[in-house]
Amino acid sequence: MTDDRGRPVAGHGRDEAEGEIISGTIKAERMPHAGSDLVVVDAAGLTGTYDQALRRKGAPYLFSLETQSPAEIERRMYLESYKGVTDLVTKYVWPEPALLVTRFCAGRGISPNMVTLVSFLCVVLATWLFAVGQFGLGLVAAWAMCFLDTVDGKLARCTLTSSKWGNVFDHGTDLIHPPFWYWAWYVGLGGAAVVDPWIFWVIIAGYILGRGQEGLFMWQFGIEMHIWRPLDSSFRLITARRNPNLIILSVAVAFGAPDTGFEIVAWWTILSFLFHCVRIAQAFMARAQGARPVSWLMDRA
Repeated sequence: MTDDRGRPVAGHGRDEAEGEIISGTIKAERMPHAGSDLVVVDAAGLTGTYDQALRRKGAPYLFSLETQSPAEIERRMYLESYKGVTDLVTKYVWPEPALLVTRFCAGRGISPNMVTLVSFLCVVLATWLFAVGQFGLGLVAAWAMCFLDTVDGKLARCTLTSSKWGNVFDHGTDLIHPPFWYWAWYVGLGGAAVVDPWIFWVIIAGYILGRGQEGLFMWQFGIEMHIWRPLDSSFRLITARRNPNLIILSVAVAFGAPDTGFEIVAWWTILSFLFHCVRIAQAFMARAQGARPVSWLMDRA
C-alpha cells in the first residue's frame, strides 16, 4: 500500500476481488475493495514486540531505500540483532567494535562459522596459557574469544546465514569451555599445593548448579530465569558467568594477584547462586498464590 504521500508502507489484508491474501509492501490499487476493513496500525500493532530468542522487546520496522541511508539501515539491523538481557560487557562494551568487525566480515564473505572456529581456537589457546601460568596472555585470548562470540551471532543474524550447525557449534562452545578455563587457572596457580581446593570446586560446582537453576526455572515456569522481573535482568549484568568473572580475574592479574582473583570468583559464585535460590523460591511462592511468573518483557508486548 501507499500512504497519503504515495510512499510504500507495509500491509496485510485480503483482496476480495481476487480472493487472495496480500502482504508486504504493496500498492493501494491492489486492494480496491478493502473499504472499511482496512485498519491502520502502528508497528507494534502489526506484530508482537517480544522476541523470545533475543530476550528483548522490539517493534518491526520498514525503511525506504530511497530516503534512508545504507548506514542507517545497517545500524538498525545490527542493533536489532542484539540480545536485550545479557552481561554488562556484551551489552555496553562490545556493540560498537563488534559492529565494525561484523561489517568487515560481511563485506569479505567471512561466514559466522569461520568466526566461531577462530573463537574456538581462542578457547584452546587461553586454556593452555592459563595452565602454564601465563595469565595475562591467556586473558587476551579469552577476551578475544568473548568478543568473537558476540560477532558470530550478529553476523549470522544480519546476513541471514544462521544454521543449525552454527548454532550448535557456537552455543556448545559457550556451554562447555568455562570449566576448562577455571581448571586451567587452578593448575596455572600451582594446584592444591598453592590454592585451597575448595575454591576450585566451588567455582566448578557453582557453574554447573547455576546452569541447573536456569534449566529448572525454564522447566517449571516456561521462561528464562533472567527475564522474570527487571531485578533479574539487572542482576544478569553482573552474575557469576564468564564475562563478569573475567573482569574479576583481569583486575586481579593487573594487580599481580591471580590467586586472590580466583578466590573472589569463588565467593561471587556462592553469592550469585544464593541470589538465584531466593528468586526461584519466590517464583514458586508466586505460582502457589496464583500468580504464574511471566517475563516483565511481555507485560506490554
